[in-house]
Amino acid sequence: MLAKTFGSAVHGVDATIITVEVSEGQGQHFFIVGLPDGAVKESTHRVESAIKQTGFFFPRTKVVVNLAPADIRKEGSAYDLPIALGIIHASGQANLKSLEDYVIMGELALDGALRPIKGVLPIAIEARKKGLKGFILPTENASEASIVNNLDIIGVNTLEEAVDFLKGTLKIEPLVTDTRDIFFSSQNDYDADFSHVQGQENIKRALEIAAAGGHNAIMIGPPGAGKTMLAKRIPSILPPLSLQEALETTKIHSVAGKLGTKASLISTRPYRSPHHTISDAALVGGGGNPQPGEISLAHNGVLFLDELPEFKRSALEVMRQPLEERKVSISRARWAVEFPSSFMLIASMNPCPCGYYNHPEKECVCGPGVVQKYLNKISGPLLDRIDLHVEVTPVKFEQLSSNRKSESSAAIRERVIKAREIQTIRFKDHPAIYSNAMMPSQMVKEVCEISTAGVALLKRAMERLQLSARAYDRILRVARTISDLAGTEDIRTEHLAEAIQYRSLDRENWAG
Repeated sequence: MLAKTFGSAVHGVDATIITVEVSEGQGQHFFIVGLPDGAVKESTHRVESAIKQTGFFFPRTKVVVNLAPADIRKEGSAYDLPIALGIIHASGQANLKSLEDYVIMGELALDGALRPIKGVLPIAIEARKKGLKGFILPTENASEASIVNNLDIIGVNTLEEAVDFLKGTLKIEPLVTDTRDIFFSSQNDYDADFSHVQGQENIKRALEIAAAGGHNAIMIGPPGAGKTMLAKRIPSILPPLSLQEALETTKIHSVAGKLGTKASLISTRPYRSPHHTISDAALVGGGGNPQPGEISLAHNGVLFLDELPEFKRSALEVMRQPLEERKVSISRARWAVEFPSSFMLIASMNPCPCGYYNHPEKECVCGPGVVQKYLNKISGPLLDRIDLHVEVTPVKFEQLSSNRKSESSAAIRERVIKAREIQTIRFKDHPAIYSNAMMPSQMVKEVCEISTAGVALLKRAMERLQLSARAYDRILRVARTISDLAGTEDIRTEHLAEAIQYRSLDRENWAG
């Protein structure tokens, strides 16, 4: 007999439907064909044990499992369940009449129980696109798959439950989730809030500007000044995720296996903070079975790199292209995948190895040339992609002990949203651009016109502060965002003056 059902292969953040065919006939041996990897080939032993533990027998005849199309590599253990069900049906042990109506995925334990799998959301999206009736999968993954409507999500705990459901002797109600209700009710669920931060008003202002224009920023200051604490609160002032952005973000985390069990749609902006020992592949993505890296897991959110000069030079340099293109392409001889990576880069660093250069009270003990050498660990091309350089100073005791209530993230977010709405209207004819930070140089001249007084101010600033040429466009972009926050059409001299102060590292004499 011949049994046929459907599975799926995930490449990048998209899925492809795989036809799983099982043929049983004369002879001996068990074959899996269709470009399976080692984990798929090992399914023979898991499937055999699970079938026996469920009360069926494993055929001692010739069994051929074909995973089509044969030119797509099949990876992982999630094909166990469709293969086991196909064998039971093909050997005539049970009539699984609705086998061809569903996409079926799940890893089997030796006793027939099901273990959760990765990449459920893109599989569910593809199954609906192909017109399949439903998706049979481990119960622990059912909440994630139920994000997709018009698809019957059938969660099962064991192989036996899957057999009984397909036979029609066990009724399992499809899991239905009100995605919109869950999404909108938890959009503002952030643990960290700016109201908990005492002092640092100038830093909060700089981060508000960064959030309003989608600008990358770097904070420079001594240890304990609050750089990490401030960075953790940035997602709480960014505009809420749209449903489309939430779906994109959830797909990436699903493929990477980062959602956990009982997970549903991600409704808050992601915040990723990798350690400085991270490898190039872990940061940008890749590997034998290509997985999204930290820059993709931060898609539509914030990537925070603490102690930026301590990161490997190669890891930082490989980020340059994704920062510009908002996506990362990983190409090898036999395959190429693309992961989205539109994130806001926030970095922090000490001003020198000892941490106290330019400190108002403590003295720097670094030798001559050490500070410059330390700053040179960050390359010019990477620094060129960071719009705001913010100097962080320690908070005084009077501010720390003050009972004065600080401004909440919700209040700051309202201003950020209004500024972003202005930018949405400004760039409505440019679908690839949705914030001031993304403006190319030729557009900066059109959008960021300044008065004669503004030109004179900018010229004096560049000469007196010895700002480098790359600072020019950055200052204009940031000034445009400051004027959007102020609700003015023109870039005024006070907006330019504020933008100029955020270019510390461009000063030729910053490190003495």
